Amino acid sequence: MINAILKLPDHLRKRLTSALDSGYLTPPYLMGTLQSVLGVRDGGEDLVGGLLELEQPGVSGPAAAAWIRTVEEVTSRTPKPDIVWSGPEVPGVHSRDTRRVYEELLGSAERSVWASTFSFFDGPKAFKVLAQRMDSRPELDVTLSLNIQLNRGDIAAAEQLVRRFTERFWKSDWPGSSRPTVYYDPRSLELDGPGGVLHAKLKFRHV
Repeated sequence: MINAILKLPDHLRKRLTSALDSGYLTPPYLMGTLQSVLGVRDGGEDLVGGLLELEQPGVSGPAAAAWIRTVEEVTSRTPKPDIVWSGPEVPGVHSRDTRRVYEELLGSAERSVWASTFSFFDGPKAFKVLAQRMDSRPELDVTLSLNIQLNRGDIAAAEQLVRRFTERFWKSDWPGSSRPTVYYDPRSLELDGPGGVLHAKLKFRHV
């Protein structure tokens, strides 16, 4: 049962420890209160069981919060993945919205960002946080790998397509004054080529 507490995503575990510290969440740990703390509508039975298991030897409230933080500090040396959800809210699934995580990561990058995507919509909105971060941190190194699509029936030369894409990207899609390095796969523009596209599943890496 205690493992259910430790398996919580970081942002939910912080909510839990804060509620224990403040006295908002106290024994007998009512399910409704716990769900309110975590911001979920369903689930939480294992978490209640874990808190009650801690209470048996006398660990409750702020002491439970301190215990959780101590264990978290010891185990934090091994990175833990968080679930990021792109679809509708699912009861009992502790996850974070993709847009929020995307903006959190880009907005906190310190040294470099490497991003790859097949397509994007509303460039000024999609790149807003990243552009703002670049403008505020000139030393931030950003690399984008984007797809330049050769549409069916288009016989324009590759150089023309690249120039067209480049002009549109800097004029209409990129909202910042600092510019990232942008790459594309030239094979996608070969008239007699494999007809491939840049469709990497990796979204981005930042440090």
